[in-house]
Amino acid sequence: MRSLFGISRDNLVSFLVANGHPKFRAVQIYEGLYRQNVNSIDDIKVLKNEFKDFLKGNFYLNSLELVRKEESIDGTVKYLFKLYDDNLIETVLMKHDYGNSLCVSTQVGCNFACAFCASGLLKKQRNLKTDELVLQVKYINDDLSKKDEKVSSVVVMGIGEPFDNYDNVLEFLEIINDDKALAIGSRHITVSTVGLAPKIEEFSNFPLQVNLAISLHFASDEKRSKYMPVNRAYNLQELKEAIIKYYEKTNRRITIEYILLKGVNDSLEDARALVEFVSGLNCYVNLIPYNSTSSKFERSDEKAVNEFFRYLKRNNVNVTKRKEQGHDINAACGQLRNKQIKEG
Repeated sequence: MRSLFGISRDNLVSFLVANGHPKFRAVQIYEGLYRQNVNSIDDIKVLKNEFKDFLKGNFYLNSLELVRKEESIDGTVKYLFKLYDDNLIETVLMKHDYGNSLCVSTQVGCNFACAFCASGLLKKQRNLKTDELVLQVKYINDDLSKKDEKVSSVVVMGIGEPFDNYDNVLEFLEIINDDKALAIGSRHITVSTVGLAPKIEEFSNFPLQVNLAISLHFASDEKRSKYMPVNRAYNLQELKEAIIKYYEKTNRRITIEYILLKGVNDSLEDARALVEFVSGLNCYVNLIPYNSTSSKFERSDEKAVNEFFRYLKRNNVNVTKRKEQGHDINAACGQLRNKQIKEG
């Protein structure tokens, strides 16, 4: 059996038709789940009892348990959820002038061990199932609806590596984009990867026009391999080649994410290496302030950030500085989860 929140409408139609039921039932089910917000299959009133019994023999409805909720002075909200097996995940709501953006997690823990990231402090326990991805968005969407608001964009940048949970993430994207489900436009969805080159190329075949972001953070192989072990498997040249192939097939601009770490990757030499890496790419660079997760790293000071930014600008790089959010509530990926585990 599987959760009804974890199956795309197309897959649900295929299942229903294969079992002798009309495909329009899938729309009725989706309207019950995402418009009427039913708590059980029995609550979908439009369905006949015989069909409800069939559904209950194959599917169930589930939910996430909220363990902790912290709100920042800037409006950022971090949710800590408990899963059915008592594992914990985080979801972060960020409020912007243009709407509410939600950062979702894709795994329990992470095996990619980026030295500056709290997500990898606890190793991967398992992938999240599709329903556990969808329910993060649905829970917060329902929470926001109490104030006549909704989730307007989703970034898949929380705990875990999305392309290490590839199939579940893709079905999740289909569900949240579905106009009968959460109806989040594809251009308002971004998936971030640390640089799994083969999956970047594979992702170019995905039909939805979602955005792709690369967590680069270092533009030299020596530094990137030191702090991001993924680079030992797929170095910068392989990564750039995959990005070029992705763009050639999709014609979609890519975001390069770059966290600035004091004395580590914020020098003008690092800026020159970044200019060289993005040369020839249709992309923009997003400079990110560091939310401290380790005593080994500090955020770059304002002078270094501004010099780095100006150097990129002078060299015709399309660059922005991300506004800091949630610094007072441990909003970096994995921080609240780690804190909760330590506190028992």
